[in-house]
Amino acid sequence: MRILMAGASGFLGTKLAERLRAHGHHVVRLVRRPATSADEATWQPSTGQLDPALLVAADAVINLAGAGVGDKRWTAGYKSTIRSSRVDSAGTIAHGIRKLPAEDRPAVVLQSSAVGWYGDTGDREVTEDAPAGAGFLADVCRVWEAAARPAEDAGVRVVLLRTGLPLDQHGGLLKPQMPLFKLGGGAKLGGGKQYVPWISLEDWLAATEFLLDREDVAGPVNVVGPAPATNAEFTRTLGKVLHRPALLQVPGFALQVALGEFAGEALRSQRVLPGVLERAGFSFTHSTLEAALRAAVGDETPAVA
Repeated sequence: MRILMAGASGFLGTKLAERLRAHGHHVVRLVRRPATSADEATWQPSTGQLDPALLVAADAVINLAGAGVGDKRWTAGYKSTIRSSRVDSAGTIAHGIRKLPAEDRPAVVLQSSAVGWYGDTGDREVTEDAPAGAGFLADVCRVWEAAARPAEDAGVRVVLLRTGLPLDQHGGLLKPQMPLFKLGGGAKLGGGKQYVPWISLEDWLAATEFLLDREDVAGPVNVVGPAPATNAEFTRTLGKVLHRPALLQVPGFALQVALGEFAGEALRSQRVLPGVLERAGFSFTHSTLEAALRAAVGDETPAVA
């Protein structure tokens, strides 16, 4: 399959491109700088510039582009960047596809989104039919997904990847936590009762590839593990896997001082279930949090003292 990928230089994009190539797919990465190799092509989503020939040549498009949500403090300017980086990239691809003759359009678009769509669900379990919640990230997800609609309106199968928190020690949620936990400084956040919608990196990659081929699946798909855990359970389990105590607690007010507005999102509870994936017959390699965390830390798991 010929795949055009945006966001291929990010943590998930790099891993996904490697997997797809290993499985025989041809991946062309969209970059904002001048292309330096045959597997790169330049685009400028902020101004809507994308060579139509790239879309014509593609069997599928995967868009994972977007500024990191937790990379910087949420100033008004950075919140605008979070929003525009997602809407611009999704819109550029979708409008480009809609302008093509039907026979030249790619068969499928996998468009990144996030479980942020649901806002704070508390103890309530939610699947893909739940409405959007409240808050900045929920608002971003609404406009992000809407930006991909022109491709759907043109008859292309569009899958909205409402991704949870992929677990790997080299990126995402775990990367900043690993040094603290290894030193015995693991701590639950706030009261620890909020649900964490985790998924192992291997399962995220496998699910994304699975969705490329499932012609009967379209619309939102929760790319999360089957057993969301509370933050307290997550903290306790990671401590167990690393053979380190994890008895501390970071009060909500301390998070507010450290993270500003993002602290509110970090303390949201999201008990999100993979309804569509399970109905489609996807088989999780890591169906429990402990299994996912053990896979995430790999051979670097400390021995018992």
